[in-house]
Amino acid sequence: MKIAGVAVVTACLALSGCASYPGDGSDLKPATSTTGDESNERMRARVHTELAANYFGIGNVGVALEEVQEALRADRNYGPAYNVAGLIYAQLKEDRRAEESFQRALAINPGDSDARHNYGEFLCQRKQEREAIRQFILAVRNPLYATPERSYVNAGVCARRVGDTAGATEFFQLALKVRPNQPQALYQMADLSYARGDYGEAKNYLGRLTQVAASNAETLWLGVRVERRLGDRNSEASYALQLRNRFPESREARALLTGQYE
Repeated sequence: MKIAGVAVVTACLALSGCASYPGDGSDLKPATSTTGDESNERMRARVHTELAANYFGIGNVGVALEEVQEALRADRNYGPAYNVAGLIYAQLKEDRRAEESFQRALAINPGDSDARHNYGEFLCQRKQEREAIRQFILAVRNPLYATPERSYVNAGVCARRVGDTAGATEFFQLALKVRPNQPQALYQMADLSYARGDYGEAKNYLGRLTQVAASNAETLWLGVRVERRLGDRNSEASYALQLRNRFPESREARALLTGQYE
């Protein structure tokens, strides 16, 4: 995605463990936009912010923090630096500084949908789901936001956390309307369909998911249970074999071994 400055994408949210798929927004991708009249101070801030995002993306949080601090020394009003700072402080569990950083980023640029998304994710992880959903909704209202599907997905996860199944379903469907092959939305819709007893629909969503993303323990375990409900023993056995062979130490494999299907 490209905005003025650096856009940072963080890991997807989850209910009981995050099913992470290629292209679901779980990789961190800084993007830059430069202009011919950029001041030397702004240029230094941008470069150090990009470095901070890159170091954060590979897990070197200490150096990332040094770089973002250098960015802010160069330009105290560079919004993307505060966005990255918020992510770093959140990772370090310094919640007060994280929240202050996100709010500062949004005070500088209220239309920064990436900062709103990251702030919303931070809030949802801290059990402030309602305010998190509000931030995600504000993010997608920006017509220039390049990846609204990821905010719809996270809004849906937050809604599920507070028991709003109808709202969650609507958010996931909106994500799929924007991007029909969004892996996390497909998984969530399969899981919701299973939960309400629509096993045929759950199977359809899982089929779409397997066409766009590699299976993990969560999706294989859901496949086992869906096929078991549908009475397709061959497909159930196929999912079970993959789960045992590929993820033998997973909690899903342990549940399979003990017959704890629900």
